[in-house]
This record gives sequence, C-alpha cells and structure tokens, in this order.
Amino acid sequence: MTVAMSIGAVTVPLGDVWGIVWHHVTGHGASGDLATDQIVWDFRTPRVVLAALAGAGLAVSGAVLQTVVANPLADPIVLGFSYGATLGAVLVITLGAGASFAGLGVSAAAFLGAVAAGALVFALGRRRGRMAPTRLVLAGVAVGYVFLSATSYVQLQATPTELRTVMFWMLGSVAGARWSLLPTVAVVVLAGTLLLTLFGRRLDVLLAGDDSATALGVDVDRLRAVLLVLSALLTGTVIAVAGSIGFVGLMVPHLVRLTLGADHRRLLPLTALLGALYLVLVDLLSRTLDRPNELPLGILTALLGAPFFLWLLRRNKGLD
Repeated sequence: MTVAMSIGAVTVPLGDVWGIVWHHVTGHGASGDLATDQIVWDFRTPRVVLAALAGAGLAVSGAVLQTVVANPLADPIVLGFSYGATLGAVLVITLGAGASFAGLGVSAAAFLGAVAAGALVFALGRRRGRMAPTRLVLAGVAVGYVFLSATSYVQLQATPTELRTVMFWMLGSVAGARWSLLPTVAVVVLAGTLLLTLFGRRLDVLLAGDDSATALGVDVDRLRAVLLVLSALLTGTVIAVAGSIGFVGLMVPHLVRLTLGADHRRLLPLTALLGALYLVLVDLLSRTLDRPNELPLGILTALLGAPFFLWLLRRNKGLD
C-alpha cells in the first residue's frame, strides 16, 4: 500500500509517504511541502485504502458464496448482485444526469440495486420453504440477465458523455475515492469479514453436505439465508463505491484454498488480506500502464482472472 501511494504521475519517496501519513494520523512530525502532502493524503491514500477494502470485501463474499451454493464458480456476478447494482447506478447517471434520481445518488442507488437483486434471487431460489443451492445459482443467472438487459436499454437512451461515465463505472474504478466514503465501507467490510469468520465452523460443516450439516444440528436454510444476506451487504457496499469489478470473488478464494486448505476460520481472513493486496496492485497498474490515461479495474481483473480461470479448469479434476 505504501508503494502504491508512492508511485504515480509524481513519484514520492517512500520515506516521505510514511512521514505524511504519520503526521496526519498522529499529529506529530512534518508533512512536507503542501503539494506533496495533498497528493499523498488527499488523493492517493483514500484511493489505496478503498482499493484494499473493495478487494477484501469482494474476495470474502466470493469465498462464502462458493460454499453456500456448493459451486466453485460462484461469485457476486454469478448470483446477480453486481448487475442489480449496475442498473441502479446507470439509472442515476442517465436519468438523473449524474446527480440524483428520485433523491438517490449513484452509490445509494447501486446499493439498493444490489439488495433488490439479492432479494429476488433469495425468493426465486426457495422451493417449498427450503433454499436449494442449484436453484440459487440458476435464479442468480436469470435475474442477472434481466437486470443486464434493462441496463442495456437504459444505455441506449444515454448521451455520449453519460455513456462514457456509465461504461467506466460498469468496469470498476476507485478513482473517485475520498475520505468521506471510507468510514461506511470500512465498517461494513471489517465487520462483515469478522462476522463471517465467526461462522467459519458452520461453513466447514456446509461443505460436508446438507444432510451431514442437519445431522450435526445446523439449521441449513437459516444459515444460508444469513450468509447470503451478509454477502449481499458486502457486495452491494463495495460496488456502490467502486463499480462492478469482476473475477476478484472468483479468483482470490481459490488461490487461498489451493495453498492453505478450506478451513474457513483461516480461509476468510487470509482471503480478505489477499483480495486487498490484489486489488491495490491492480489499481496501481491501472493508473501507471498507460499514463496519463487510466484503465478501468475490470479490464485488468478480467485479463488476469480469465487465464487463471482456464488454468483452474484444467487443473481441478473435481470440476468434471
């Protein structure tokens, strides 16, 4: 994170970065010249912190969803959460001219869109009062395409300027990070990760199958509902401030499982840490590969994630 704060259009020595951050956090030490202080503290630090929080939130959500729906390919996109958030944001950007629509800002509308998509998936994924993993995945795919088609229709009504904003937002970016955004995201991501880690033993039981979990005294349907709500909250909060970013929730949990196993009490904290590191590095690449232009995060996560996905398919015989 310190390296990411150091590198950019203007390179700031690592020692100066530490000095500026230390000065603002503790009130001691020198903050350097005003321009450097503003670059590091006002622009780069909130951006890097938001990238870390977004990566952690998406990775943890993906790890939980893969266990809850018993599908190694599950992630927030597969279950439709991302498409719901995208529709909400696009409605505000186009119909509200980027300011507000029905009293909502882009972030609030994206969050509500993710919640709406999650509620639909939960409702359609139930059969006779029980939540079926296969039905959840199929419902997520169907709901996702409905929201995606609605988003495409809204885009057709957009002006060229609005369309550029929409496309950049749909592909994900933390360029708009500011300090006022971080407290809510930090609380949701950190509290959500902690709560889900406390469910670690029950998540391990879910891996053994519904019958085994029920025999061990676990209310499988209630557990799935709670875990899905927490995952939707994590995903909706992240997408609301960083846009739709793919492959993080799919790729990072598998990397941790391949290295350290599937014990969720270790898996989830380490997945959060690796997800944070991964998205900080991707964001650093996004603003340095094509200076002074900036690439959306979704382009790079897809370029890095798709080859990993294909490698995983060839390596994991269990997927057959």
